[in-house]
Amino acid sequence: MTHDKACRPRDTHLSAAGLRARGWTARMVRQLLGEPDLLRSHPYFRTAPQTRLYRVERVEAVEASEEFRAVAAASVRRSVAARAAAQRRRREVLARIAAEPVDIPRLPPDRLSAAAVAHRRRRDEERAHGRRDRAPGPDAIESAAPRAPARWKVDYLRHQLPRHDGLLDGLRGRTARAAAEELLRRRVYAAIAEAYPDLAQECERQLREREFGPPGT
Repeated sequence: MTHDKACRPRDTHLSAAGLRARGWTARMVRQLLGEPDLLRSHPYFRTAPQTRLYRVERVEAVEASEEFRAVAAASVRRSVAARAAAQRRRREVLARIAAEPVDIPRLPPDRLSAAAVAHRRRRDEERAHGRRDRAPGPDAIESAAPRAPARWKVDYLRHQLPRHDGLLDGLRGRTARAAAEELLRRRVYAAIAEAYPDLAQECERQLREREFGPPGT
């Protein structure tokens, strides 16, 4: 092994990722190591931030100290407390969603069909905005009245409900938010199916498609 190869930064220094693999947090690095021993430019993107490198010998010396053990223990306690708080918030949010009333407007069949057709027309016009060559033909939409497709009716009813974004406040992480959104979505479709039993099959279809994707995907 040549001297140059033996002294390469990746052999003698640790990056932030290398420190994380050893159990360091960004806070611990700032507190115990401070400024890096070496700054290395990105080999391909000169405008990228420089990589902060720390000498292995200095890192190992700090890791052998009582201060490191105390700081590491405190970091673990904070991490455990943060996870417990996040789990508590998730339980609280799911409980609020489970208790939140979902008031579905109850309309006679003819009024629901007319409202669903009008809603579909507005949605199609919004999608075609700026693309008049693709604007929906009014005859094609009106021909669906007074028997609007079940899909249009369910879509209309869903959009009549108030947004529940406030119920998701305080959630951290995509997994927790996805679980809350799934519960909220299931409650909405269940409420529509209860108010309109003839739409239950369409509610089930839309829910399945939202959770698992269209058939064949």
